[in-house]
Amino acid sequence: MSSEDSELERLKAKRLAEMQENISAKRQSKEPDMPEKTRPAPRDTVLSKLGYRGLEVLENAEAQFPNEARLVTDKLAELIECGEINEELDGGKILTLFRTIGLNVRMDTKINVEHDGKFVSLSDRLLSKTDGDEKRA
Repeated sequence: MSSEDSELERLKAKRLAEMQENISAKRQSKEPDMPEKTRPAPRDTVLSKLGYRGLEVLENAEAQFPNEARLVTDKLAELIECGEINEELDGGKILTLFRTIGLNVRMDTKINVEHDGKFVSLSDRLLSKTDGDEKRA
């Protein structure tokens, strides 16, 4: 019996060592790649992926809907970090995202027209046109 007991104890010890290795391996895989202190803020992660006019749309959304924009930014950062989003997010895509979830982010609209080889705002052009009409009368 003593040889069977010693062999059983040896098998138990071997199995216990394997289980401890598995536990330590799982803990290492669950730990984030970067420690929490060095992980960039979610907004910084999203800013790194923003393209043309993306920052403008994000800032307008944050000004108009601060709580909702923070939630969207956190979720976008999570998707970017896990690799679900790997493309550049321009202003149109960000604006569409906010409007899809029901946040009508208002943007300043400016229309430019060409006048004498220069681009001027439509409102300035209309004002100068009416001023010219008054001078003629």
